Amino acid sequence: MTIHTGVDVNALRQAPAPAVAEALKDIASLGSFFAIELGGPDAGWHPVEETYARGIADLITATADRYDTRELRIGASIVQLGHAARLWSPALACTVVHGIVPDLTSLFRADDGPALRLPAAPIGWYAAGTPQLTDVLYEMVMTRHLDALAAGLRVKVAPGLLAGNAASALVEAARAVLAARADLREPLADLVAGLLNTGRLAGTGKVVGPDLGFLRRSCCLYYRVPSGVKCEDCSLAG
Repeated sequence: MTIHTGVDVNALRQAPAPAVAEALKDIASLGSFFAIELGGPDAGWHPVEETYARGIADLITATADRYDTRELRIGASIVQLGHAARLWSPALACTVVHGIVPDLTSLFRADDGPALRLPAAPIGWYAAGTPQLTDVLYEMVMTRHLDALAAGLRVKVAPGLLAGNAASALVEAARAVLAARADLREPLADLVAGLLNTGRLAGTGKVVGPDLGFLRRSCCLYYRVPSGVKCEDCSLAG
């Protein structure tokens, strides 16, 4: 794989599979969005690329029904935001907490829900010494996954909204790591700042305050569901 800025991951220092697996297992304790299953029977799982190609339609319909809305774009926004969180959370936490960037290329998705799975022997690279680390993470999450998800959507959703969701999920993942590891405030803030200045994440919002509060420039539309509210980082809040 070649990163969009020209970084060849084959030139990066690969971490042994057991170390990558241990890092992923450890950060899963931070919450459900950080958990990625490793290995196991293939039954009940499919490559996540199939989900993208189908426009992630099953989850969008189920989510719209759950929130009692006929606006499928709201369901699409909520699903994409949740998927972004399931990508950014383990990627960011493993990188900052364990110094290992997990390879999320070979992801599988559960047939009956949003859960994700990697092979029993996951691939990853050591973050220390990795050139253009933010570009590697951006390529892994945004280009490889969220751009592919957006391209397959059969529901019209504004690109700026989807990019704002990705940024919001990124910062919220960082806040969850910070709550557990206050000593990692500086590397977390630096990495988030770098990512928010990269590609489609640039201009999506700004971090405010030492606790990584975020003010986005778009809205995820959650307030439009019955009993919905505006999120703390929403551009419409205030």
